[in-house]
Amino acid sequence: MYSLNTLHPIVLFSYFAVITGLTMFYMHPVLLIISLICAILLNVAIDARAFTASLKWFVPFALIAALINPLISHDGEIVLFYVNYQPITIEAIIYGLAMSCMLLAVLFWFNAFSKLMTTDKFIYLFGKISPAVALLISVTMRLIPRFKQQLHLIMNAQKAIGMDPSVGNMWQRIKSAMRVLSILVSWALENGIESADSMKARGYGLSGRSTFSIFIFTKRDGSLLALIASFFAIQLFASWHDWNDFYFYPTFSGLSWQWPQLIVYSSYAVLALLPLLLELQEVRKWRSLTSKISISRIHSPNDLH
Repeated sequence: MYSLNTLHPIVLFSYFAVITGLTMFYMHPVLLIISLICAILLNVAIDARAFTASLKWFVPFALIAALINPLISHDGEIVLFYVNYQPITIEAIIYGLAMSCMLLAVLFWFNAFSKLMTTDKFIYLFGKISPAVALLISVTMRLIPRFKQQLHLIMNAQKAIGMDPSVGNMWQRIKSAMRVLSILVSWALENGIESADSMKARGYGLSGRSTFSIFIFTKRDGSLLALIASFFAIQLFASWHDWNDFYFYPTFSGLSWQWPQLIVYSSYAVLALLPLLLELQEVRKWRSLTSKISISRIHSPNDLH
């Protein structure tokens, strides 16, 4: 995602704050489906393999959330059957599915946000406001993938010397797992000491210390920020006039396809697709540039001799 990596951090942060916040507060089926599909497409475009591997954690969590709601909520008019004299209604089932859809969409947006919003961008945005909080967030985001990578290396090393935690009886597995955990904790403590010494050597925390930044707020960033704010204003205006409301209880309120709702759906779809639209624009520019270069080389006099 070259186009997104070139955006200013304030634009990236504003976009994900808006789209994630709207997804968290919307329970309209059309808007939830739009948000979920666009979040999936963005994650696939960023890293399809890692996203596919993460589904084994995301999907069961969402299914559990969908199954719990009809068991604890018995509201609704359309009763399917009874469990211990408690009605299981279609409204409760659909509401549980909508809730799981919302949770998945939020998790997917956060997953894309963690891939695009790197630690240097976090420190750039919040370093002057609260250096300690910015440092804590950036270190946490950096340590999680490093812990996974280091754990993978330790596990491979243990397997190579015949101490595989997945082999042997229960007691042998526990001993091997404790050995791996001990090695990982020792590495984490040593890495923390090295990081602290490195930060101290660079003068972190001293008054008057300057910071280097490669981020420049361009006209393109300003235009995108204004566009995001405009779409957000449209959604707030629609919420004020109840154009994006949908009720599950006591029964479904029905979907409206009048022009106010169509404006809400289309503007929200464009907002959710904005990263992919930017990437497609960059791809078109690149193809146009490469085709022009190829044509110029064909017609160059040097190539004719």
